[in-house]
Amino acid sequence: MKAPLLAALVLALPAGMPALADDTAAPGRRASRPDREPWEFAITAYPTQVRGGDNTTSAIAVADRGPLHLEARYGYEAKDSRSAFAGWTFSGGETLAWELTPLVGGGWGPVRSFIPGFEASLTWGKFDFYVEAEFVRDRSVKSDSYNYAWSELGYRPLEWLRIGAVGQRTRAYGGDREFQRGPFVQVSVGPVTIGGFWFNPGSEDQVFVGSIGATF
Repeated sequence: MKAPLLAALVLALPAGMPALADDTAAPGRRASRPDREPWEFAITAYPTQVRGGDNTTSAIAVADRGPLHLEARYGYEAKDSRSAFAGWTFSGGETLAWELTPLVGGGWGPVRSFIPGFEASLTWGKFDFYVEAEFVRDRSVKSDSYNYAWSELGYRPLEWLRIGAVGQRTRAYGGDREFQRGPFVQVSVGPVTIGGFWFNPGSEDQVFVGSIGATF
């Protein structure tokens, strides 16, 4: 897979998830806090433009009930791929709140693989930090295997506005480690969140990712 397209697909997804109804909730993909018992859901689409590459749109749907976390993805691990994950969220803290969700999943379609990973976050006042890691081992084409670690540092000056910086380190099988970074902004109105993520601003590998999602 070409590096700019892989970066666009992987970087776009975690950063753009809808903000939770409670502005003190941790960032990331959860549709609700792990202490809420009813089922809650979120779905987000990510139109992605890659300078000099193929444009694409991916999507993620999540379902949460208490600490149980489920995800279904389209076009995430590779273009037109499908994957599904299950995880359990551990959380704690008050002034410095934290969450950790180990994930186990698998992919099919263009990428057929067992995929372990995790999502973790810290929240302190108006600041938050989110990190996600995943290892994808393609059973059909070994050279398409890769692992990555992605992180986001956010600041919420207003309840409905979140800004910050995002970065990702990706390492394809047998290749060198790559790093991409850029700014992002998210605006939330009720259950709807719209965002924009600009990676490698001004470079030949520039990637812009839009996101629009909702919780329900």
